[in-house]
Amino acid sequence: MSYCVNCGVELEASAKACPLCNTPVINVNQLKHLETPSSFPKEKGEVETVNRKDLAILLTAFVLATAVTCGLLNAFAFQGTMWSLAVIGVCVILWVWCFPLVITHRMPVYLLLLLDGGAVALYLYMLAYMIDSFEWCYHLGFPIVALVTVLAELLTLCIRVFPKSVLSISLYLVTAAGILCTGLELLIDRYIRDELVLGWSAVVLTVCAILDIIIITMLSRRRIRSEVRRRLHF
Repeated sequence: MSYCVNCGVELEASAKACPLCNTPVINVNQLKHLETPSSFPKEKGEVETVNRKDLAILLTAFVLATAVTCGLLNAFAFQGTMWSLAVIGVCVILWVWCFPLVITHRMPVYLLLLLDGGAVALYLYMLAYMIDSFEWCYHLGFPIVALVTVLAELLTLCIRVFPKSVLSISLYLVTAAGILCTGLELLIDRYIRDELVLGWSAVVLTVCAILDIIIITMLSRRRIRSEVRRRLHF
């Protein structure tokens, strides 16, 4: 026995509509077979990919416009110092760092790292020219840039040539950190005090050496390596 949902009158089993108010009669069992329209569109939209050539043109135009504008302001409006060289150097570094993102063909990573180091060295030279002091640039700035560039090249070489794992990459990074800190202190001491004496970098180098020994031990012992990977989930 069923009743109209609108007026409550009793309905016959074969009734398609209420005889009193003409409200359609819907069988509850038939609702399961009705398809509910989806709230989401069936067609998948695709976002147009950015053209690398257009991105390169936009980036070059931005960097070039900033450098030229600052150079003109420095030449005709604010002529006290060569402050525009600092801005132009930053533009050069920005363009070199973003260059791999916009080129269409893949360049060797070693060449890209070399270009990054060259851009930083050029920026330091511009700063030295701006303040008319080249001694710090030749004896401290360039050697530090060379040290960082060489370490980056060697680190990249180790990661690309030797077997890659979390432990091996950690070994390369820890070793590079110890060498970098030691090299920085030696270069700074030679420039400031004209002597080579290890101080704080000796502590860093000792810690890095201990970590290297631990990592090498784990790499050489398969059982220890498997246990560490299982416990640390890598």
